[in-house]
Amino acid sequence: MKTSHMKNIQRRKSERGVTLIEMLVVITIIGLISGLVAVNVIRQGENAKKQIAKTQIGSFTNALGIYKLDTGSYPTTAQGLQALREKPGEMPNWAGPYLPKDVPLDPWGRPYEYKYPGDHGEDPDIISVGPDGQQGGDDIVSWSNK
Repeated sequence: MKTSHMKNIQRRKSERGVTLIEMLVVITIIGLISGLVAVNVIRQGENAKKQIAKTQIGSFTNALGIYKLDTGSYPTTAQGLQALREKPGEMPNWAGPYLPKDVPLDPWGRPYEYKYPGDHGEDPDIISVGPDGQQGGDDIVSWSNK
């Protein structure tokens, strides 16, 4: 009789289920894993935005090259990238628009900065100040393959 009573007690102990501490450990582990995944997803999102900015700057550079072939010069700083969409004043050889759509904002919602003559060679400087919004930080620029 004692053996069957002991087996019942052992069976009840093994059937009790999960303790509160075990549940907290599992929830903590799930939370940590979720946090790591979220950080990686956010980081990939920023990398994707940087790649979009690089692609858009490349598109502007190509359009500016065609603009220069047609007009003999790049748009001035005052004319800016908008000269790729709208004829800037009296420009007899302007054959645009050179972009299929209006000049977009950068992926962070800010206008691209344009400067001609530029400070980095013969071509215009085109800058997206990047996610930090400050020039000189995480900039995406036309003169470098950052």
